[in-house]
Amino acid sequence: MYTPNNDSYFSILQAYVRNLRFNTTTTQKPFLILTALHESHIQAAIVCAQKQNLQMKTRSGGHDYEGVSYVSEVQFFVLDMFNLRSIHIDMESETAWVQAGATLGELYYRIYEKSKSHGFPAGVCPTVGVGGHFSGGGYGMMRSMASQSITLSMHNLLMSMAHFTTEHLWEKICFGLLEWQHVADKLDENLSIRLILDMVNGTNGEKNGRATFIALFLGDSEQLLSIMNKSFPELGLKKSDCNERSWVQSVLFWTNFDLGPPNEILLSRVPQTLSCLKRKSEYLKEHIPKDGLELIWKKLIELEYVTLAFNPYGGRMSEIPAEAAPFPHREGNLAKIQYLANCNEGGKEVTDYHINLTRKLYSFMTPFVSKNPRDAYFNYKDLDLGINNHNGKASYKEGRAYGIKNFNGNFDRLVKIKTKVDPGDFFRN
Repeated sequence: MYTPNNDSYFSILQAYVRNLRFNTTTTQKPFLILTALHESHIQAAIVCAQKQNLQMKTRSGGHDYEGVSYVSEVQFFVLDMFNLRSIHIDMESETAWVQAGATLGELYYRIYEKSKSHGFPAGVCPTVGVGGHFSGGGYGMMRSMASQSITLSMHNLLMSMAHFTTEHLWEKICFGLLEWQHVADKLDENLSIRLILDMVNGTNGEKNGRATFIALFLGDSEQLLSIMNKSFPELGLKKSDCNERSWVQSVLFWTNFDLGPPNEILLSRVPQTLSCLKRKSEYLKEHIPKDGLELIWKKLIELEYVTLAFNPYGGRMSEIPAEAAPFPHREGNLAKIQYLANCNEGGKEVTDYHINLTRKLYSFMTPFVSKNPRDAYFNYKDLDLGINNHNGKASYKEGRAYGIKNFNGNFDRLVKIKTKVDPGDFFRN
């Protein structure tokens, strides 16, 4: 146990603060950090906290976008899970037993140790804790699993605001964006193509819009080129755009490591970079028309510091009924959209400016995305959607404001379950 009087308190607290917005002198700090070493410590902490009416925050990897796992407006303590990270891989049954404090990188590496032909379809950030990732409906880029070889590709298309009158170039980019919407969720189940839209500065200081297509394919480059030439020739993919790597090396690619570092880097719990960040999310259910894409492209260039990431659905995601698990966003969704803004400069004013950029773009996107409700992804925590009462029991109305967006028709079922198993509303998020 660590209190502010312990020399190690602040190093323990800050070790898993992944959003620097919540690592300031004014951020509310826990009065205690409990670093559980055994399951019985968790049980004892819960019993004690309930008796003393204390709020408990559970932290697995600390990647909650709003710092909910280690920040509160009332007095609280943190149950830190990082010591509980054992991983047992059973190759005979092809199953893994993983404690909540393990990271995705540790899980991926332990699978790699056991087999060079197995993988696991989870997130692309290796320092994310499995506890939060799995329980919130975590996802990955693999929509099926059945290959010893993985091919990665990246293709960029750029055009500046000043050159928007260059009709031929815009037509090429726009056609690629239009076609991606029509094919991304219907491609070969071994292929997934992420689309990223952002702004970059040109060599002469002009602002360029950029569309980046990043693909992961379970197979070799010849197979990928054959599929792309039939299904998405507009992208103009070439063999030189492709890299064939093992599954574990593909994980490093998605983490922005150069292809080639030792696989043991997945065991590191230290992120490559930290920043003040804001994320928002929603879902694309209908194709955005050409004139809408042009408006979005211009808006991204205008705002400069916001990125849109489109993650395609389809494959296994669309085969599971929405009511089969709390996570409901399955068939009928073309893609999940993530809004990203990072700020590496200090100061609340600068940070708030970047946060507001995501809100402006989110508002601008209203005509093009899901409606009634405007869906959101629970693991991309966004307190703009609503918060619970910190000083008493949360109400159904408060929870529904964001819960219906995250869980759709499953929300009321979840309310009934929570009312039954946690009538005192001890477990909160």
